[in-house]
Amino acid sequence: MSTITTAAPSAAPADNTRFIVMVSLVATIGGFLFGFDSGVINGTVDGLRTAFDSDSIGTGFNVASMLLGCAIGAFFAGRLADYYGRRTVLIVAALLFLVSAWGSGVAGGSFEFVFYRVLGGLAVGAASVMSPAYISEVSSARYRGRLATMQQIAIITGLFAAFLSNYLLAKFAGASTRPLWAGFDAWRWMFWIEIVPAAVFFVALLFIPESPRFLVVKGRKAQAQAVLIRLYGEAAGKAKLAEIEASLAADHHRPRLSDLISKATGRVRPIVWVGIGLATFQQLVGINVVFYYGAVLWQAVGFSESDALLINVLSGALSIGACILTVLLIDRIGRKPLLWIGSAGMAVSLGLVTVAFASGNLEHGQVGPGKLVLSDTMGVLALVAANVYVIFFNLSWGPVMWVMLGEMFPNQIRGSGLAVAGLFQWGSNFAITMTFPIMLAGIGLAATYGFYALSAVVSIFFVLRFVHETRGRELEQMEG
Repeated sequence: MSTITTAAPSAAPADNTRFIVMVSLVATIGGFLFGFDSGVINGTVDGLRTAFDSDSIGTGFNVASMLLGCAIGAFFAGRLADYYGRRTVLIVAALLFLVSAWGSGVAGGSFEFVFYRVLGGLAVGAASVMSPAYISEVSSARYRGRLATMQQIAIITGLFAAFLSNYLLAKFAGASTRPLWAGFDAWRWMFWIEIVPAAVFFVALLFIPESPRFLVVKGRKAQAQAVLIRLYGEAAGKAKLAEIEASLAADHHRPRLSDLISKATGRVRPIVWVGIGLATFQQLVGINVVFYYGAVLWQAVGFSESDALLINVLSGALSIGACILTVLLIDRIGRKPLLWIGSAGMAVSLGLVTVAFASGNLEHGQVGPGKLVLSDTMGVLALVAANVYVIFFNLSWGPVMWVMLGEMFPNQIRGSGLAVAGLFQWGSNFAITMTFPIMLAGIGLAATYGFYALSAVVSIFFVLRFVHETRGRELEQMEG
């Protein structure tokens, strides 16, 4: 592939920065709900097991069921957004968040609970691809990266809010399985708390405009021009309308999935493979093992439950700090440098975690292989290296992957490209999450982390060879 030269930033347009920031922040509420809905399940496992009398396999599926909905939601959100609009899909996602939060709390059995959690997964999948896409389509190139990175901060904040809410509700009731208000168990209220931010999201979406890029694609030029003028000012808005029109297919046909196939070669466009690679590598480095199995993982290597939970809190704080640093850097040094620096940092830190785990000894108990015991030195190495890994991930692949997916595809194929990339992202998430316990039992903790370290190494070469910089380039300059 030839290297694409980054366009020099043009003079700053007289845009309505306050309005752009406001509508972007509304879109990031979808990221907050993404994080909250993903994290709330962690405090409800005991309640689900008790209420539904489910075994470990059933409980595991109750927990993981949302990921199936995420993959489906991400795929169809991209396609539906090309027909009905970005804002419309986000409104539907907000309604699904509301229904899922209410239904998960009232569910009387596993089947009913899984149904509502899958609905929540559809909402999470839709929000995960549509929120950054909407932000990219209303922002100007000079600060698009910073605004889109706010999505990752919102996700982490949502996770933190869910953990804090779960902790406070369980503490107030005495346990997640004990009754709280109106005689309902605390774990049910953990889900119902989400109704509040979901309702705020729904109402706020009613007051923001539809994406101007979508309006142009649908031929609604007068509406698109009105939105563009409100975003960028009259002169820049009218000029942008012409640029968007020129970037679409020559015959102005509606976006379709077949647009991902190059007419010249008859093969999938290279940009689609890059999107799939970004989405997949973000999960192959094992970040969700730290997220979903954090407390269990640290207890497995000898830390107490209290220490393990404290480590998770520390990781969350470091994640937010790293994302804030990304906001400051992404429009200054670019997306590609952040990605390869992050890959290199993750490769080294994961390698050190692997070395630490490989040095441990299994403490055999009466049942099973027991837990891995580390020396004090190796325990500290594992702890420090794992948190350095979290910092590098949230400085790079965590936010930057979503930023790039929202902006790297040309206007004609953005919805379809997001659909495919989102499907692979959540499919990889599900695969990594479900295979971790299997790999742990089969090849051991050290070899499992060795695989994640190797994936980080490979991702360095993927970024250097295939990923093109998008900093400073308008969406109409993106090539497919």
